[in-house]
Amino acid sequence: MKEAAELFKILSVDKRIEIIELLKKEPMSVNVLAAALKVTQSAVSQHLRVLKSTGLVQDERRGYWIYYSLNRDTLEKCRQRLNRICTCGCSGQPEIVEKI
Repeated sequence: MKEAAELFKILSVDKRIEIIELLKKEPMSVNVLAAALKVTQSAVSQHLRVLKSTGLVQDERRGYWIYYSLNRDTLEKCRQRLNRICTCGCSGQPEIVEKI
């Protein structure tokens, strides 16, 4: 349970969610991510370090550059964990409340 709590804590930062959304499209370098997010390369590097420590992001050196990509297996495990937690059956539909 603690592992899941740590993971959700890490995903509670908006910029990290944005990085994941960008990396869903294709692998990217820190420079490209920083430009897309309109933040410094240093800030992106710090977020990537945290995401990499959880296994959500992996890196690959290509010449002088390091490209970051999404670890889809780990992301899928996160989704499955969230599905186990959220069992209300709401599936994004508004809740109907009966008046008594």
